[in-house]
Amino acid sequence: MTGQRPKLAAIRNVSQSNLAQIRAACAHIDTRDGQGITLADLAAAVGLSPWHLQRLFKRAMGVSPRDYADARRARRFRGELKNGESVAGATYGAGYGSSSRVYEQAQAQLGMTPASYAKGGKGAHIIYAIVDSVLGRLLVAATAHGVCFLSLGDADAPMIAGLHEEFPKADSIALDEAAIAPAVDAVLRHLAGETPHVDLPLDVRATAFQRRVWQELIAIPPGETRSYSEIAESLGNPRGQRAVGRACATNPVSVIIPCHRALREDGGLAGYRWGMRRKQALLQREAERDYT
Repeated sequence: MTGQRPKLAAIRNVSQSNLAQIRAACAHIDTRDGQGITLADLAAAVGLSPWHLQRLFKRAMGVSPRDYADARRARRFRGELKNGESVAGATYGAGYGSSSRVYEQAQAQLGMTPASYAKGGKGAHIIYAIVDSVLGRLLVAATAHGVCFLSLGDADAPMIAGLHEEFPKADSIALDEAAIAPAVDAVLRHLAGETPHVDLPLDVRATAFQRRVWQELIAIPPGETRSYSEIAESLGNPRGQRAVGRACATNPVSVIIPCHRALREDGGLAGYRWGMRRKQALLQREAERDYT
């Protein structure tokens, strides 16, 4: 929700003293919304070396100090708009300097490249692999730029068919387990509860609104949930629950972009592309790992 600081994850191998330093770093960033700060200055303020701060911060928060600062700036930008400020005023008030920086930062925070292919995958060369996971069979597909599709299921054939339906105009879709193994391993470790986030580049098409919804989903700490209306409210569109729901339903890389953390207003699970049983299991596993 707008203005809230993400909670620190209780990550193994991060001491309480280090967690206190990371909290101090977050607070230091929070007080400088709209103002630049170097990693060296931030590290000096909390008594760590830049390298040590970068490593510990990402381990605990799931993002780098710069990404955290960028997310804070994006929230401030939306808050300015919600309060009636013009786009130009909100842009400079949030410290972007120019409107182009707003879109650059939104893209960077999602880890996405500009989509490398037209609708339907025209011109794309896609590789994929299917493996066993704790939630059944897992398919991960990627272009040369990043992960473009992820699915969970019980049988391989429907998952492969779904990939081809998603990209009917792709130049090629080929099984290549070796090439995509690092991405598959990252997703498997996350599903097994070993990591709170999946840190992979993505290559997906999205409207501006979808990107904003997905950015909000990524900002929800593991172990927590938000209602569709809360997400809509944070985007400055309090009546946009259904649009938020559609953005979740059309997420082609669910799990990496955690749409399972979006619930109905009454706390019900609502829908999930890969089945309610898997949505419940994802939420339960995150709660058990105490990532809040």
